[in-house]
Amino acid sequence: MQIYELVLEMKLLERRMTLYEEKYGVLSEDFYLAWKAGELSRYDEFDETRADFSQWKGFYEIWQRRKKAYDEQMAERKFIEHLHVQPAY
Repeated sequence: MQIYELVLEMKLLERRMTLYEEKYGVLSEDFYLAWKAGELSRYDEFDETRADFSQWKGFYEIWQRRKKAYDEQMAERKFIEHLHVQPAY
């Protein structure tokens, strides 16, 4: 995946995660840490939160993988080589 594609996908994922952050009042990173620590198991009995948390977790994990790929590609070359410039007409 090219770097500009990674950026586009990360931004899409961030928009989706923002909806959950606004709904539940915490940032995705904090949600994910709580989920990994098993602090959210009491919400498993509720269909809405179980579905929300499953999607939110998935979005965050994909975002993490894309961010890692982005960071690796950025480290490989100079910044200027990554710019995806489109001509303005």
